[in-house]
Amino acid sequence: MPQADDQLPDHESKSQRKRDMLALQDLGKILTTFTDAQLGKVPISDSFKEIIRTYRTLKTHESKRRHMQFIGKKIRAEDTDAIKKAIENIQMDNALQVNKFHDIEQWRDKLIAEGDDALQEYMTQFPQADRQQLRQLIRKAQHDVKTGKNTGGALELFRCLREVTK
Repeated sequence: MPQADDQLPDHESKSQRKRDMLALQDLGKILTTFTDAQLGKVPISDSFKEIIRTYRTLKTHESKRRHMQFIGKKIRAEDTDAIKKAIENIQMDNALQVNKFHDIEQWRDKLIAEGDDALQEYMTQFPQADRQQLRQLIRKAQHDVKTGKNTGGALELFRCLREVTK
């Protein structure tokens, strides 16, 4: 006789337990890609951080696979909700840094291509910038483009723009 819905046992299926375990392993896999500085921002125990660091030293596929299972087992003792939140924050910070980097690259390219017109526009947006220094760096980068040489003008300009936007 089949059981009614209200009489079903309260245990998870084996498939659900396996999906949960794999989800925790995926969380652990993300943690293995983080730098030590980023790991410091994640609320995990020191022993678990050491387990993550050990994974990075492994070379063979099989040892990494087994250690990832171990990470999936040990992460159960950690606060996974706090870990997920910290991972989201770190990934958001990384995305913001990448966007900022691209913005600076676009400004550099625009300043080299358009010269003083673009500099005027840049100065209205970032009045704290040193106009004279920027003008010199733009001229140097433009000279590099014209002569086909690379004396580092574009890189110096990029670094200067990055300092202004900090």
